[in-house]
Amino acid sequence: MKKITPFLWFNNNAEEAVNFYLSIFKNSKIKSLSRYSEGTFMPVGTVMTVDFELDGQEFVALNGGPMYSFTEAISFVVDCESQEEVDHYWYKLSEGGQQQPCGWLKDKYGVSWQIVPRVLLEMLKDPDQQRAQRVTTAMLKMGKIDIAILKQAYDA
Repeated sequence: MKKITPFLWFNNNAEEAVNFYLSIFKNSKIKSLSRYSEGTFMPVGTVMTVDFELDGQEFVALNGGPMYSFTEAISFVVDCESQEEVDHYWYKLSEGGQQQPCGWLKDKYGVSWQIVPRVLLEMLKDPDQQRAQRVTTAMLKMGKIDIAILKQAYDA
């Protein structure tokens, strides 16, 4: 286990959510699973935690009950190298969820994701503030990030 591992609290569908994420991210796997035992608030045998990995990043998912829910205050950034990658993660993760502005989305479990092409971050860091501002203006009009439109704004 890494020193810092994101821990996700689900009501009662942690295993379902993990399997959803595994179907989207390559090089992913369930590492271990624990179940509730007698004397707990969940039925015996119900999945308690799932330790899993998404493309090398470790996570833990918990079936903890309905006391807490996800908010946009915490999100996961998916670093994409191409428009094809942006499209893949955007459409797969937002399926059954909610597409939001500027590359953000909520998946069907309420977890927030930012689908970000690497080139966007490079353009935003350009020392030419006018170029960076044009890219920012273009991005603010988008849901899913479109690299071609960002490049047009950058080169304008």
